[in-house]
Amino acid sequence: MSSTLNHLYNRIFIVLISIGVVLGLGHFLPASSPFHVSDFTLSLLGKYSCYAIVALAIDLCWGFTGILSLGQGVFFALGAYAMGMHLMRSMAGQGVYASALPDFMVFLDWQELPWYWQGFDQSWFALLMVLLVPGLLAFIVGALAFRSRVKGVYFSIISQALTYLMMMLFFQNEMGFGGNNGLTDFKTILGFSLQDAATKQALYFISLLALVGTFYLVRSLVHRRLGLILIAIRDGEQRLRFCGYQAALYKTFVFVLAAMICGLAGALYVPQVGIINPSEMAPAQSIEMVVWVAFGGRGTLLGAVLGAFIISALKSWLTDLFPDLWLYILGSIFIVVTLYVPRGILSLIPDARRWQAIFQGLGRRRQTEGHHAG
Repeated sequence: MSSTLNHLYNRIFIVLISIGVVLGLGHFLPASSPFHVSDFTLSLLGKYSCYAIVALAIDLCWGFTGILSLGQGVFFALGAYAMGMHLMRSMAGQGVYASALPDFMVFLDWQELPWYWQGFDQSWFALLMVLLVPGLLAFIVGALAFRSRVKGVYFSIISQALTYLMMMLFFQNEMGFGGNNGLTDFKTILGFSLQDAATKQALYFISLLALVGTFYLVRSLVHRRLGLILIAIRDGEQRLRFCGYQAALYKTFVFVLAAMICGLAGALYVPQVGIINPSEMAPAQSIEMVVWVAFGGRGTLLGAVLGAFIISALKSWLTDLFPDLWLYILGSIFIVVTLYVPRGILSLIPDARRWQAIFQGLGRRRQTEGHHAG
């Protein structure tokens, strides 16, 4: 990517974030104002921001390193469950049964808290688990797969199988994560009511700030020497290995970092949506995340952000109008983009600039011809 195009993408990202800030401030306006942003809209935009963070992680893996993972939804859900467990512990005694145990455990006749729920009453411990749990799982899977030189479609199948396995595990009531219903009915976060408008606004701005931080973190990585190595892995891993580089180590690092980023996004997602259940681990969810990046433009970062916002907004709108047709529409979008815009919609920007240059050249040519005719 040329430096000129990179600067253009950076400016567009800044404009998008500025619009996001303005929309967040619109929440302060009275409900009678035409520029007022409702609680529902703010939570929806916050959710899209979390999705955009996931899209950046996928773009780092797939767009720059060539690792097509169809299991990022697992890491997103693990981070969300870690935060959900903290929110459940923080509302001890405030549930329907007024018990120190979460309501679903009381309903299932659990007598004590499982050992793996210990510590989640502390916010620092929960935040640590938000990053460590997805990162540890990614390290185990990545280290085993990349050391065995599993790549391409084979790694995609393994990551897809991982999503199905984890989803089926979390559906079991015996696992202690709420089974089919998951974790929900949260009351507070860090002592602040989740129903309060100020809390919702704070969560939105934190999500927006996390999106900005993730964007520039990934951008700083891929525009350094590390970025060149990652692109070399994507385009010619065998040749890079012959040059003495340990490609498996770089791929494992990227895969773990992307998983931790997804975990962070999941942790921000839960208090804004108010629920986390195993459906977030469904294979279709991880595939949809990949479509975000493919639609926007892999290897661009900005395209990943745009794809996450546009596809998520379309899903919210179209599932309300045609609830049974969304997967068909999503598949059609992916096919059309793959066939006609293989580099994503963001690739249309340089094309537009090229057409503008052509039209400007034609205009100067007519002027020249007019002068000669005169």
